Amino acid sequence: MPQTDAPVTGATGGSRLRWWTELLLIAVVYALYTAGRMIARTNADQGAIDHGLAILDVERVLHLDVEEPLNRIFTAHLWIGLPADFWYATLHYGVTPAIAVWLFRTRPQVYRDARAWLLAATFIGLIGFMLLPTCPPRLLPADHGFVDVMKEFSSYGWWGGEASAPRGLGGMTNQYAAMPSLHVGWALWCGLMLWRHGRAPWTRVAAIGYPLITTIVVMGTANHYLLDGIAGVAVTGLGLLLTRPSLWLADVIKDRLTARLVPVQGTVQGTAAARSTSTGTGHDIGSAIVGDGCQTSAGERIPRQRKQRAEPSARPADAGDGAAAAAR
Repeated sequence: MPQTDAPVTGATGGSRLRWWTELLLIAVVYALYTAGRMIARTNADQGAIDHGLAILDVERVLHLDVEEPLNRIFTAHLWIGLPADFWYATLHYGVTPAIAVWLFRTRPQVYRDARAWLLAATFIGLIGFMLLPTCPPRLLPADHGFVDVMKEFSSYGWWGGEASAPRGLGGMTNQYAAMPSLHVGWALWCGLMLWRHGRAPWTRVAAIGYPLITTIVVMGTANHYLLDGIAGVAVTGLGLLLTRPSLWLADVIKDRLTARLVPVQGTVQGTAAARSTSTGTGHDIGSAIVGDGCQTSAGERIPRQRKQRAEPSARPADAGDGAAAAAR
């Protein structure tokens, strides 16, 4: 017997996943994400610079300040700095959606959990941007020795001198959204998805190489501190812990919204039952049973057919009765 396509559901249940609802969800999340980044810009200014310097001081105490030597290498060598700029400005917005689409098409049974994981981590990062606006190394005063590599090589690419935004659109981005680094967080999510669900040998290499190179790139281009990257890893881990609760909450909200439609459906069914009762048959008029095993459409009436039964044989009669019968 051929197998039929079963509804694609998540681990906790749910309805069939459809690509247009996923696009709508992504659009809503991106709009909220962008709005949050813009709101966070109002808290930047000197406070963000102070936060950046505080992070740099902590790293120096812990001997973790690797950003400056990496930044000097990226600045001195075009063949390193320019590919790093393209990596930072492009892959973050290309690889993550590509892996999400891959999971949606080939691993639908795990897609819902993976999507909830990524969204939870993203929202946590957004809260960090709003509560702790942080100046990245490239925007610190020049006496700290950092060079904005993307601005340095912007004539070679499509980005401008303000973060990774397209040229002329730098005012629409929040350059102080550095802590945590979602570049690192999203890259780690991509690596874990490739490691857990990829089958080809190259997926294991990419699973390790992509988040590792991304971490080096965000520091070498002076867009993030090492502690930003560590915070991105922590945000991804916290997002994993919140995956099940967020899915449960989504199902609760969906069930409550669906429950609003139940009374309407119950009223329609009750009306149909009342009409069926009024016919006196006890059956739904839409499928009235009017014959022995015969089912007709609504409104059709066929007299019940009765089977002819044979008359019982006459008992033996006396001679008088026999004569009378003969006379008849």
